[in-house]
Amino acid sequence: MIASLASWLLSLTVVVAATPSPKTLSSSLTFLYQNDLNWTSATDHAGAILIEPRNNQAAISACAALSENLLSANGPHFVSDVTSLLSYLAFQDHYPAEQEYWIASPSAKTCRTVTKGAKVQTTSCQKTLPALCSQSAPYRPASDQDKDPKWRVTVSAEDLTVTGYRDHLSFRFLGLPYANTPERFTYSTLYSGSRKDLNATDYGSQCVQAGSTSGSEDCLFLNIFTPFIPKAGTPLSTLKPVMFHIHGGAFTGGTGNDATFDGGALASRGDVVVVDINYRLSTLGFLALPDGTTNGNFGIGDMTVALAWVQRYISAFGGDPARVTILGQSAGAAATRALLASPEAIGKFAAAIPMSNLVGENYATTYSLYYTIPQLQPVAVDPILAATGCNETDSAAVLMCLRKVDANTLVNLPTVARFVVIDGKYVTSKQLPVDGSSPAAHVPVVMGFMRDDGAAFIGYPQNTNITSNIASVLSSPSPSEVEASGLFPVPSGTNATLDVFNVTARITTDVEFRCLDQAAAISALNHDVFPKIWFYQFDRSYQTPGFDPNAPVCDAPIDAAHPHGDPSKEYFKCHSGELYFVWGTLGQFQLPFRDDNDLPFSQLAADTWSAFAREHDPNPSTAYLKARGYTSTLALVEKAGEWKPLTKGNDRALRIMDMPPRTASFQDEAQCKFLGLPFNYYG
Repeated sequence: MIASLASWLLSLTVVVAATPSPKTLSSSLTFLYQNDLNWTSATDHAGAILIEPRNNQAAISACAALSENLLSANGPHFVSDVTSLLSYLAFQDHYPAEQEYWIASPSAKTCRTVTKGAKVQTTSCQKTLPALCSQSAPYRPASDQDKDPKWRVTVSAEDLTVTGYRDHLSFRFLGLPYANTPERFTYSTLYSGSRKDLNATDYGSQCVQAGSTSGSEDCLFLNIFTPFIPKAGTPLSTLKPVMFHIHGGAFTGGTGNDATFDGGALASRGDVVVVDINYRLSTLGFLALPDGTTNGNFGIGDMTVALAWVQRYISAFGGDPARVTILGQSAGAAATRALLASPEAIGKFAAAIPMSNLVGENYATTYSLYYTIPQLQPVAVDPILAATGCNETDSAAVLMCLRKVDANTLVNLPTVARFVVIDGKYVTSKQLPVDGSSPAAHVPVVMGFMRDDGAAFIGYPQNTNITSNIASVLSSPSPSEVEASGLFPVPSGTNATLDVFNVTARITTDVEFRCLDQAAAISALNHDVFPKIWFYQFDRSYQTPGFDPNAPVCDAPIDAAHPHGDPSKEYFKCHSGELYFVWGTLGQFQLPFRDDNDLPFSQLAADTWSAFAREHDPNPSTAYLKARGYTSTLALVEKAGEWKPLTKGNDRALRIMDMPPRTASFQDEAQCKFLGLPFNYYG
């Protein structure tokens, strides 16, 4: 028995020691995959792992340590893929344009290389050349990953040793604890746990949230997707930009584990490092009490700690801590805006993309206009205390009582705390100070929304009475004033109820998204809050099945020629409709391309967002697109022309994200003024 145990321990030690790393291979690991985002043919494109120069036999040994061989010169896309991959390496000045790279040879007596234009030739085996190892880890969605130990790789990150793995798209490191598990209703702190040897091959738990029993309060994890693992001493100039993603979900739901945001496609397509985070939600993440210590915004604090973790560790995973772009959609956009003005977060990121930020009237108000702690009391605190029986007179007893309540009970109460508040540390102003009234991060910003963002936040009309339906979404001006204005005309379609919905959806989009987001951009421009601002509107969408309110109005209409929908026909471009395109993740759910434009549009969106992360300019350069072989995006952006930032001489510049993309001006200005939301709202 003792001998058997000793043998098992020895075998375990051998497996662990055999896990390759930049240190054991004496090389950085560059993941090469020519990702056109066409998930239906992804397996036809073979990737490679670039190993630094050595002789042929040493190259073969290094590939073997990765459970790979030298790259074969076969495959239906070998020539086109390798041509683009080597062109991009030369574009980055990693190697000269004429550089040779070891690849597989059909004979053990000869050695072959590949060079510019995918030219294969025979050469001396003793040359010292970089090598292209094969990359055999399969293409699978996040829900069905192949985690065979042979795909594993280990990274040394200061005091941490982290073992992840690779799939067909990127290196993946999942479920990394970025914070110590905090006591309930206290702020998290940077991870300092005793576990320093971390297995990052599985997601960490999502945070406790309504409607799910799978969450935990031990949930402060992040996931990293990277195309590059540097060896020690690698120059900072070779590190990749970081896209730090904050999920949406009304501050009550969601997770960084959602395959919608799987970073593999964006990492390989955009040559960026993607970080997805969890943060505490609902009452567990946002309860504030008038006791002087339970000040709320625990979820915002978590995000700030995650940013601090990235600043400390991300360079070991190939990311540049000086080029961190924070981005989020919906509540993730609200969080991004809060971080833009957070004294604790400023300096930890270099750019921001708030997508579909809720601001203005009705449901949207509190996402951008924050309660004080006393204001939160009647809205959320009193109902929570009454429902839990924790309405004690002594504040310490209140807190003790709430800490004993089951976590799932707290997040499933009829009223929960889901509001950013002015806590005095993480959030110090009543809203993002785009009037220059208090400090904000002076970083470039891309912002915008879906054309019909508000259509997801109202009910579908139950009748065709335009007056009563306007009254249901707008308190002022009155329905009669709205009708008399002529600014929101009722279409004359064949479906009278849908015609009414066109009006209420447009009003809601204006009052909950468009008017004040456009106003915020103009005010920030006029007060020099950000160095540059680019503004967009998505006029093409692909609704996520998990969030499809008022179906099927947000879905492209189906006909015999388009069984999955015809995006060229009119439909509502709703909240969350941009996500699959930006992240390139239709393949995560095996969702079909509805027409010939879905794929090039996803390429365009991913290339635009990753260009902003790389260069702090959403216009991908012509030289970059040519080097990467991204001909579709190149043709689209050349035809559309430059997406110009707002300037004081052109403060209404708008990029319409559609096929093709085009330039326009801010929409519904007259409607915004009529609704009492003028563009000078912020001063």
